[in-house]
Amino acid sequence: MTIPTQQKRPMQHIDRKSLYTSLESRIRYLHSFLDFGQNDIEALTSGAKYIQALIPAVVNIVYKKLLQYDITARAFQTRSTAFEGPMDEIPDEESPQILHRKQFLRAYLKKLCSDPTRMEFWEYLDKVGMMHTGIGRTHPLHIEYIHIGAGLAVIQDILTEAILSHPRLHMQRKIAIVKALGKVIWIQNDLFTKWYVHDGEEFTDGMDFGEIEKEGWLHGKKVLESDSDSEDKKAGTTDGASPPSPGHGKTAGGVCPFTGMVAGVEKLKVEDEKKDDDTKSDVTEKGAA
Repeated sequence: MTIPTQQKRPMQHIDRKSLYTSLESRIRYLHSFLDFGQNDIEALTSGAKYIQALIPAVVNIVYKKLLQYDITARAFQTRSTAFEGPMDEIPDEESPQILHRKQFLRAYLKKLCSDPTRMEFWEYLDKVGMMHTGIGRTHPLHIEYIHIGAGLAVIQDILTEAILSHPRLHMQRKIAIVKALGKVIWIQNDLFTKWYVHDGEEFTDGMDFGEIEKEGWLHGKKVLESDSDSEDKKAGTTDGASPPSPGHGKTAGGVCPFTGMVAGVEKLKVEDEKKDDDTKSDVTEKGAA
């Protein structure tokens, strides 16, 4: 029996310096290495409603986990897991600071269901990594990386099990959604580690990261939608977001490199897919009712 040889691709040149000085170059490289492309974007777009339905459960499970251990719960008391002093208070799931953080995690997970063809999507994931190292905050928050990695693993585990257990989705579609989500989560993991590790410091030492905007904002625009924002939109009021800057949606070098990648997907809606077995099952169940 002969094993077919994999078709060889020409070796690509990757400029090492650009990986540490250009977010666009870093994302291009990660997308290429992970084969993140059209199929993944279609899977994320069509599966967004299933992922969003899981968000409340994911948030509750994550915070139950964080409050099970003193070293992670301490981040909500002292803002730093490196602190070894006495704890004044023990937060629980109904503590004001926990309810506040849950709101941000819900908004963040919803952001993961937005358009990954926009550079803004990856810029914000990079900013999330930066904010956890204490940069750009009036009251610095420094979460040691071991807890970041463990937290991302919990999120991926919950989403993977829930999607693969869905009673009406095609297995092929389940696999596509799980693979696409996994790639996004691992790119997010990289965009955390780039702020923690020392690789490439010879290129970034003394680099000016510009003005650091407050949490949930990017390029002068509010990019995380809170629960109250959703209510405001339903009521027809605005969220008070400032207008986007002239460079919004573009990289420093010009147009976002992923523009056009999602051609034909923007009109794709799960509820309109008449040929899917999950849709047929929904119709059958309604008829039986």
